[in-house]
Amino acid sequence: MDVSYTNTTPIVLPQVIGGKPVNKAEAKELPVRYCLYARKSSEDDERQALSIDSQIKEMLEQAQKENLLIADIRKESHSAKQSSQRPVFNQLIKDLAAKKFDGILSWAPDRLSRNAGDLGSVVDLMDNGCLREIRTHGQRFSNSPNEKFLLMILCSQAKLENDHRGENVKRGMKAKCEMGYRPTKAPLGYEPDLTSPRGMRTIVLDPVRAPVIKEVFEKVYFNGWSGRDIYHWLIDKGFQTRSGKIMTLSSIYRTLNNPYYCGIYEYPKNSGVWYTAHHEPIISRQLFEDVQERLAVVPKSQPGTIEFNFNRLLTCGYCGSGVTAERKIKKFKNGTSRVYIYYHCTQARNLVCKNPYIREDELLGQLLEIIDHIPIERIEAHERIRQEVYRYQNFTQGVLNSAISKDMMLPQINPREFAKYLLKNGTKEEKRELLSCLNAKIILNDRKISLR
Repeated sequence: MDVSYTNTTPIVLPQVIGGKPVNKAEAKELPVRYCLYARKSSEDDERQALSIDSQIKEMLEQAQKENLLIADIRKESHSAKQSSQRPVFNQLIKDLAAKKFDGILSWAPDRLSRNAGDLGSVVDLMDNGCLREIRTHGQRFSNSPNEKFLLMILCSQAKLENDHRGENVKRGMKAKCEMGYRPTKAPLGYEPDLTSPRGMRTIVLDPVRAPVIKEVFEKVYFNGWSGRDIYHWLIDKGFQTRSGKIMTLSSIYRTLNNPYYCGIYEYPKNSGVWYTAHHEPIISRQLFEDVQERLAVVPKSQPGTIEFNFNRLLTCGYCGSGVTAERKIKKFKNGTSRVYIYYHCTQARNLVCKNPYIREDELLGQLLEIIDHIPIERIEAHERIRQEVYRYQNFTQGVLNSAISKDMMLPQINPREFAKYLLKNGTKEEKRELLSCLNAKIILNDRKISLR
């Protein structure tokens, strides 16, 4: 937690002395008003808190011995590795620029900055005269070339240590991977072996969940089950994750595509670097490859699947799932028939979602109303509309201009009307491209659509 402490009676630098404004020479004679800034070290959380408290205690004792004027005390728990990522420090820089105080008291230079960006901000304040002095435990830095140079060297050394530490961590992770230990949390079906030494902690099979994971792979390959079949089977079985939740459909497919279960893994992800795991595999590599082939047999869109105009463009307002469509044929007694297209929730997140169906003609009517109410600038900025308006104007001026009298005005395209025309009569791709100009989610809720 980042906390800023301020004295109950803050010390304010007088703006006038004896009724006269303070000039630069007189301001230099005034006592430096310090802000005591304490930041966590790179140790564990419990020791960090002790480090901050001990810093404040030591620096207050130093201030008392040296008769320093402390106007503010602030402490922070954010890391100084990246520039402009510490809210308390950022506010400190602003307050220094506003001349609320003109000195910093800190335990060491690396508490102020471990990156070039924040160091540059501090040095700029010194160059501009807003920061008169920085004091640390045993060191003092003022606005002189040599002392600023020393400050930059010490902070740069801290940055160098950070860079080396990052390289050492990466090298350690690589060595750990080569030994067969993946440096991330084990997937469902495994649990950490608490008896193994810290840093090289191994994982073992979860006696409750590992057999179920193996059965999931077997049912997909030998029984031809789909992910949704597995989903219902796990619910009936009462299977739960480590956090006591039901596996979602997406997590089931992630499990079926995870080679970690057959004893190999890629690290980092999408790096193309593969390692052989040290842990006991739940399934054989042959079974894993067979399951991948079985999953690849049934593509997401079967040949002959109808692509509807607004399919996968809407979101269910009840459960947040996608919205799909299906075609219904209604036959009449006179022998004729009529085709209706209905849009409804896919129920991917809620199998009992009760959001009602909506017919495509009703949906289209509501979309046309939305086009009527969105700002015309958003429609005019749409690339497709601009191209068509430009093409039409060139056509009318270049071809029709000679066929009409000079007194007649060339017809102009109304972008809003053209957008509605595309929505009613354009191709599926044109309709989808047009709706992208809304830059918002289209929510279907109780047969009503809205933008969010």
